[in-house]
Amino acid sequence: MFTKTTLSDWENTVRKQLKTEDIYDVLSKENLEGITVKPYYASVERPLANLPKVEESTQLVARYREDLEENVFAFLLDKNVENLDEKVLFINNKDLAEHISAEENNRYLSLIDIFSEENSELNEQLGKELLAKDFERNICVDVSLHQNSGASIVQQLAFALAKTKDLTETFGEEVLNKLVFRFAVGANYFFEMAKIRAFKIVFNQLSKEFGKDEIPYIFVENSFRNKSKNDPENNLIRSTLELSAAMIGGADAVFSNDFRIENATSLSEEISFKQQIVLAYESIINVFDDGGNGSYYIENITQQFAENSWKLFLEIENKGGYCANLKSGELQQLIYNQAVAEQNWVEEGKIKLIGVNLYPKHEKTRSLEDLYDSSVIKPVRWAEMFE
Repeated sequence: MFTKTTLSDWENTVRKQLKTEDIYDVLSKENLEGITVKPYYASVERPLANLPKVEESTQLVARYREDLEENVFAFLLDKNVENLDEKVLFINNKDLAEHISAEENNRYLSLIDIFSEENSELNEQLGKELLAKDFERNICVDVSLHQNSGASIVQQLAFALAKTKDLTETFGEEVLNKLVFRFAVGANYFFEMAKIRAFKIVFNQLSKEFGKDEIPYIFVENSFRNKSKNDPENNLIRSTLELSAAMIGGADAVFSNDFRIENATSLSEEISFKQQIVLAYESIINVFDDGGNGSYYIENITQQFAENSWKLFLEIENKGGYCANLKSGELQQLIYNQAVAEQNWVEEGKIKLIGVNLYPKHEKTRSLEDLYDSSVIKPVRWAEMFE
């Protein structure tokens, strides 16, 4: 039988190893999310129940190619493809949604967001047209743009809630089970698992405000934020970890953007998709509802993200909601402040990008002013400062 290790036992051992009494000062790790991370967890104050997902197993989504048709079950479609049978089809643009006819043997889910961040408005007519389609899920709430633009995890979750609230006020509470939530997952492995889990908590909480008890459908893609055009092989490693975090966190569907920022090929597209295959069939991490459940660390930060994002969501609501905050410029400023702080960490080397600011270290070629605009939500890759 193993002897139980107490927190005091651990602290004494670490003091000897680090040769210091102030071990928490040495071991504390700063982050830009405002999340408290402890170096040791022996329990969790409020254990969470298993957080379910909609799909039984995470859908592995590929961009449609004819040579993949026989072996791939879920496709992202940018144009109409006829004679597909028993597929899960993610409709990726409004022109396709307008003209596609839903076949009985396929499942159709929309990745079309009816919000315009540029014009600070919601396209109600487009929403009505999408809801009239015979799709399983009709409207997408896309916050991948926000992640790629530098928004914090707390901001991403709050923005997703705020967009959902605007949709509910426009189309009624029945829209809640007609939504797909599109997230981009970044490099902070355990934080990103917690992000997906936390959204399940806060979305369910929001649905209960409308008398529902809904589970969100979560579509996840890997981020562009931490990718470099000069070392695509490192991008491949980064995106594999991101997809892993998405599956363990409980995503319903995952999609791999091409690991080559420039000069993508059919081979690089195939390799990008097959990252999912390796993870799913070699590691078997796509079959669990909630692979992070039971980890004290992940449980703790999940709850912090849920609480902090709900608080920010209420602040946005008190100022009129998502579109109103876009019109006032407050959301753009929030993202700008976070993105600039993050970029400064990259420049200082606090965030390490192999082949960009570490091994080898490139010289800065562009300033913050060149990259960011406080009035616009736009994607920026960290490596652009050095390319």
